[in-house]
Amino acid sequence: MVQFIQAKNIGIAYLEERFSLAPTDNEAFFSECWENLPEISDLEKQYLDKVKLHFLRLVKHPPLSEETVKLVVLSPLLSLAGFYDEPFFIRSESSIEISAEDEEEVIRGRIDVLVIQQQLWLLIIESKRTAFSLLEAIPQALTYMLANPNPIKPVFALVMNGSDFIFLKLSQTNQPQYALSDQFTLLKRENELYQVFRILKKLGQILN
Repeated sequence: MVQFIQAKNIGIAYLEERFSLAPTDNEAFFSECWENLPEISDLEKQYLDKVKLHFLRLVKHPPLSEETVKLVVLSPLLSLAGFYDEPFFIRSESSIEISAEDEEEVIRGRIDVLVIQQQLWLLIIESKRTAFSLLEAIPQALTYMLANPNPIKPVFALVMNGSDFIFLKLSQTNQPQYALSDQFTLLKRENELYQVFRILKKLGQILN
């Protein structure tokens, strides 16, 4: 069953107070985003360039649904990073509906959730309008991560809306702490999918 959640009711401040969750800006905490990342072959770069090209072509003809984002952007990334192969297994969670009032109308969106190995959450925001930024999905990602049945290991998330990507890390050893990566986007001239893909491959090595 779809769970209806007002974004204002589950914010980062609520999670920080409820679970004694604390942000950290210590670079060493989330070194998986920049340290010893796997190299990308020329063939992989060509593939990622094509993914970006396909996305930019599609955004010229809105609306771009969450299913299309998964098909055109997320699925190729997961396949190239090896997440469809053993030992990984992907399952889906119930979608979360979000809403926002914009003058005379209520705008509804959806956050679709995929989980890999109970250690990597993928959240995709769907909206026919630009009312929802990645910040709308970050509290939801942290909520799932805090409910991880194996709190001894750190867990990760990737939040995306098609064009933009942010990674999260949560560690519950001692006091729960979390950190965000830089935001990557497909709207720059350089292809930042390279970095997104390298981080995904790094996380795959950790989860394997």
